[in-house]
Amino acid sequence: EAEASNRAKDEFIAMISHELRTPLGAILIWTQLLRNEQLDEAATARALGMIERSTKTLAQLIDDLLDVSRIIAGKLRIEARPVDLAAVVDAALAAAQLPAESKNIRIDYVVEGALEPVSGDPGRLQQVAGNLLANAIKFTPEGGRVEVKLGRTRSHARLVVSDSGIGIDPAFLPYIFERFRQADSTSTRTQKGLGLGLAITRHLVELHGGSIEAASGGEGRGASFTVTLPLLHVPVHVATRAESPEPTSATLDGLRILLVDDEDDAREAMAVLLRQAGAHVTSVASAPQAMAALEREKPHVLLSDIAMPGEDGYALIARVRSLPADRGGTVAAAALTAYATAEDRARVLQAGYHGHFAKPIDPATLVSAVAALAEKAVQPQTWAAGTGG
Repeated sequence: EAEASNRAKDEFIAMISHELRTPLGAILIWTQLLRNEQLDEAATARALGMIERSTKTLAQLIDDLLDVSRIIAGKLRIEARPVDLAAVVDAALAAAQLPAESKNIRIDYVVEGALEPVSGDPGRLQQVAGNLLANAIKFTPEGGRVEVKLGRTRSHARLVVSDSGIGIDPAFLPYIFERFRQADSTSTRTQKGLGLGLAITRHLVELHGGSIEAASGGEGRGASFTVTLPLLHVPVHVATRAESPEPTSATLDGLRILLVDDEDDAREAMAVLLRQAGAHVTSVASAPQAMAALEREKPHVLLSDIAMPGEDGYALIARVRSLPADRGGTVAAAALTAYATAEDRARVLQAGYHGHFAKPIDPATLVSAVAALAEKAVQPQTWAAGTGG
């Protein structure tokens, strides 16, 4: 058993290398072709689309690896509150439409009566539903069908995701939720990915006091996954989905933004994005430079990285908040950082930032979030008379 476990881990490490290198290789090739201006308009559009898809793939791989590391360390937490499970599933279905349409897969969705809320973390529950849908679409051939049913059994909500896909070998079914396991980890396998989604899903379901089961008639006969979660029975304010700024066509016209990041490429990309949205952006590479720019530029919004040499983002916000209001002490501020756990978010907010934006972030979402931050800052900035708006 120990030998089999070690072999599975070795295969998993080799798979990580492959799954990370493959999209990186494609990104490098397309980037070079774009730089050399060797592509026509149609090929340029394909290149940009591929770079975007590969980047999202890499981000998902990293998120899965981080979740697994937190699971192993016992540090994966949920922020529980009453949640409308139907709305969470709706959001997951909306995200799954595009990949389903790309394979001409029909998704049928049935809600069997009204449900009381469940106690849970809407973001993590959306991840559960999203993982099951992504898994069903991934293993269903073109022109297939996925069925989603949401109902109840006595005191529990019941979510069933079934597909008409390749099915599961009965010999592998007992191991379907184990980390570092895939039904096919050979170099000739037809499906990509690290195979972590179901392991993460099971852990998240169990953190919510629920259970998950898998069933299949065998290879070529599809599969179904059933999640049960305990229902609440009291009338309460209900969260419908993960709380994050909705991407909109928001603009940043007239906003002065101070951007702080020691990574040149990341800083330049963010600055270009924010300027295209209408903002006047001052970008600097360190906390001392930020303090000088704060009084000189009088920004409406401060966006800062956390991990920086010398003084980090926590030291910077401490210095900013020590200033009087008319010198920038109450400026609207958010951390734009790759430290993305719930603990990181709590620390960022406790330190004095008004917001926490985890990298990578969708450009439209970032613009909307910055606009919302400027509008809803806890204490709008009022600069000293004669020093600017």
